[in-house]
Amino acid sequence: MKIGIVGFPNVGKSTLFNAITKAGAECANYPFCTIEPNVGVVAVPDARLGKIAEIEHPEKTTPTTIEFLDIAGLVKGASRGEGLGNKFLSHIREVDAVAHVVRCFDDSNVVHVDGNVDPIRDIEIINLELIFADLETLEKRLERVRKQAKSRDKQCLTELSVLERIKEALEQNLPARSLEFTPEEQKIVKHMFLLTSKPVIYVANISEDDLISGKENEYVKKVKEYAAKEGAEVITIAAKIEAELSELAEEEKKELLAEYGLEEPGLDRLIKAGYKLLGLITFFTVESKEVRAWTISKGTKAPQAAGKIHTDFERGFIRAEVMDYDVLVANGSQQAVREKGLMRSEGKEYVVKDGDVILFRFNV
Repeated sequence: MKIGIVGFPNVGKSTLFNAITKAGAECANYPFCTIEPNVGVVAVPDARLGKIAEIEHPEKTTPTTIEFLDIAGLVKGASRGEGLGNKFLSHIREVDAVAHVVRCFDDSNVVHVDGNVDPIRDIEIINLELIFADLETLEKRLERVRKQAKSRDKQCLTELSVLERIKEALEQNLPARSLEFTPEEQKIVKHMFLLTSKPVIYVANISEDDLISGKENEYVKKVKEYAAKEGAEVITIAAKIEAELSELAEEEKKELLAEYGLEEPGLDRLIKAGYKLLGLITFFTVESKEVRAWTISKGTKAPQAAGKIHTDFERGFIRAEVMDYDVLVANGSQQAVREKGLMRSEGKEYVVKDGDVILFRFNV
């Protein structure tokens, strides 16, 4: 999974990126510090993986990962090439979801490109730039499809209908993701690679004082009201505190989290929101040498889940031997689960569930 971190210059994107990836991206108080997207691969925190490792004592424990891209700050006019516009827009096309960082704090020492803090203005400017870029893409495609639709070809007519619906929404300043599509229509939308079809999580970056107070400031309230209208989620993070947490040992991290009244770091909350947004789940494989976590889409069947490990597993799939995570923990070992007859044998139509511990049988 790839998540692109976007937002206006100087809203805390790179600070957040540094905190959650420890990748050391350059961070400075001036616009366009980030030009090419910095990339960081992060282990997905999952307590279940650690628990399985405690039970099985493997030589190696491998978490699943998520990729974060810190994309250059956007300014008004990006769709017309202002700032780093075209580069910014092309980088967004590469990601699965967008974490839109919004400045929700006042600080006279950190300049704002538009002179004052206004999170809704910032959100709307970026959303409009993405809409303008998508309209340009649609116009080009519509011109071709309208000609093809004259033949009354059913597929062309369906595509024409979808494109016209999206165009109408965009002209009303609504993103493509605000529309609902049938599975057939969704395939058409997917091949368009529209920027506004990307699912979005709004990340409200607040100050340390606001974090300590535990109260939502007016900026965050406005962002939540805005996000609610398009069914988007809002995660509140103090990027500076996340940067501090990233430098600490595990015990010190727990102490600092407790001091701020937090149950988990912002990274954990952001990843959970990303998984929920994209409909992702985790399954586990257990061998003597390695316990490993894997990410798949909800609704994936056993052979396709096996294919995540190796294409041969999918090609020669015979069956999946499955146990629930809770069953493994309750019984203390795979051997005990087998002896009690709690290991299930599942075929090609089995839909993998979150937390499944699976051994795939295959032959090629």
